[in-house]
Amino acid sequence: MSDRGGYGQFCPVSMASEILCTRWTTLVVRELLCGSTRFNDLRRGVPKMSPALLSKRLKQLERAGVIRSERSSGAPEYRLTEAGEELRPLILGIGVWGQRWVESQVTLRNLDPSLLMWDMRRNLNPDPLPPRRCTIQFLYPEAPRAQQNWWLVVDGRTVDLCGFDPGYDVDLLVKSSLRAMTAIWMGLSGVRKELDAGHIELDGDPKIATAMQNWLGLSSFAGESRKVA
Repeated sequence: MSDRGGYGQFCPVSMASEILCTRWTTLVVRELLCGSTRFNDLRRGVPKMSPALLSKRLKQLERAGVIRSERSSGAPEYRLTEAGEELRPLILGIGVWGQRWVESQVTLRNLDPSLLMWDMRRNLNPDPLPPRRCTIQFLYPEAPRAQQNWWLVVDGRTVDLCGFDPGYDVDLLVKSSLRAMTAIWMGLSGVRKELDAGHIELDGDPKIATAMQNWLGLSSFAGESRKVA
C-alpha cells in the first residue's frame, strides 16, 4: 500500500501502517467516518488534496477491504466496511491526542476557510435557531477574495453550505478574522471572548446572535482539555 514500498516487517503495526500511513489516508478515513460518502463531499473535507490522489487513495482503501463502493445510479458512493468501522476509535484517538498535546499556536497557522466552514456545517446544531429557514453569512476579510464569503442555510434539520450568495435574506452577518473563528471551532476560545476582543462582529437578529455559541458547529474534539508537554 505504501507509495514507496512496504516496511518488510510481519508486525501488525507495520502491516496496518502500510495501509493507513500513506499521505492523506487517515484524513480520507476521517471524512468517511464523519459521514461523507460521495467523491465531491470527500473533496470538500480535504480541499488541498488533488482529485487524482483522492481517487488513488479510495482505490487503495477498497483493495485493502477498508471501504466498498456502491453505485445504484449516478456517481458511486463509498461506504466503510466492518474493517473500516473498526478504525473509528483509532482515528478519534489520534484527534484527541492532537487536541490535547499539539501546541495550539501551531495548529492555528493552518487556516483554511473552506475546510472550517464545511466542518461547521457538519456539526451545526439547529435547535437554538428559529423554526424557519435561517441564513447566516460569514465574512472573513483577510481571506482570498474567492473565499471571503460563506453562507450557512439552515432549514429544519438540513444545513447547506454555499460559497456563493443563495439569494435569501441574511438573518445574521458574522464578520470575523479567520483565526478567531478557527480558535472557537477548535474549542480554544469562545464567541463571547472573541466579541469582547473585537475579533468578531455580529449584525442581525439578536436572538440568533446571542445563541451563537450554542448553534455553532464545533470540532468533535473541542471538549478535550489541553495538556502541557
